[in-house]
Amino acid sequence: MKKYRRQIIAGFLFMGLAILGIYTWTLARRQPAPRFDGNHAYEDIKQQLSFGPRTTGSEAQEHFLLWLRDNLEGAGWHSTIQQTEIMGHPIKNVIARRGEMSPKIILLAHYDSRLAADNDPDPQKHSQPVPGANDGASGVAVLLELARTLPTDTVPVWLVFLDAEDNGRIPGWDWILGARAFVPTLVNRPQAVVLVDMIGDANLNIYMEKNSDPALTRQIWDVAKSLGYDKSFISEYKYRVIDDHIPFIEAGIPAVDIIDLDYPYWHTTLDTADKVSPESLETVGDTLLHWVLSQK
Repeated sequence: MKKYRRQIIAGFLFMGLAILGIYTWTLARRQPAPRFDGNHAYEDIKQQLSFGPRTTGSEAQEHFLLWLRDNLEGAGWHSTIQQTEIMGHPIKNVIARRGEMSPKIILLAHYDSRLAADNDPDPQKHSQPVPGANDGASGVAVLLELARTLPTDTVPVWLVFLDAEDNGRIPGWDWILGARAFVPTLVNRPQAVVLVDMIGDANLNIYMEKNSDPALTRQIWDVAKSLGYDKSFISEYKYRVIDDHIPFIEAGIPAVDIIDLDYPYWHTTLDTADKVSPESLETVGDTLLHWVLSQK
C-alpha cells in the first residue's frame, strides 16, 4: 500500500514538473509585449534639431533625409522618396513600408520646419526659420519609434513623412503642399489615415479636431481613455484645422488629425526641445500602438 501511494505521489510530481516545464518553455518563446519608448523618441527630436531647421530645399533637409532613411532601414522598413514640384518648390515625401502590400493604415507626420517665425514675440526674428521641435520633429519622432515598435504581424501599415506642410501665409507658398502631392499617387485607398502633428507639448491637450472623420476620431480617443490618457486626449471638439489630413478627407478617405494647438511657442524661434517631453510623446505613441494592434 505504501509503495502504491509512493508511486501515485511520484506520478503527480512528474506531471507537475512536466506542466511547469511546458509553462516555462512557453514563457521563454513568448514575444514580449511591444512598448513605445518616449525617451527614445525624445532623443530623436534632439537629433533632428541638431541638423538645424529642416526647411524645404535646405542642406539640413538633406541631412535629415539620410538620417531618416538609415533609421527606417535599421528598424526593418524600406523607404522611398517621392520627388515632385509644386508652386515651383521641390517636394520630397518619404514613404516607408514593410513588404509590398497596399496599406490599410497610413500614419503621417510632416518633417519640415516653417521658413518664418512670424509669431515670435521679437519682431526682429520674424524672418528666421522655426527650429520645429514640436511642430515637425515631434510627429517624426513618434512615427520613428512606432517603426521600431510595431510588430511585423499587424495589418499593412505605411509611415509617410511629408515635406512642405508649414509655409502657408508666406508669399509664393501655401499649406500642406507635400500632402497634396502625395494623395494623388495612392493606387489603393487605405481604410484609415492618422496624422500626428505638434504632439510633444509638455502640457499636452489634444482636442478632437472638427475636420477629422468622427468615427475614426472616437476609436482613437476611446483607446486613449482605456490606457488612462483621457486627460491628454480630451473628448471635446475645439478647433478646425487645415493640416495634412485634408487632402485625404477630400479624397473620401477617413482621416484624423491628432494635434495640440494650445502651444504658445507655435511658429516662433522658441519651439525648441526643452518645450516638449518624453511623457507626451509616449502618451501619443502608446495610444497609436494599441490602436494599430486593435485593427487586426
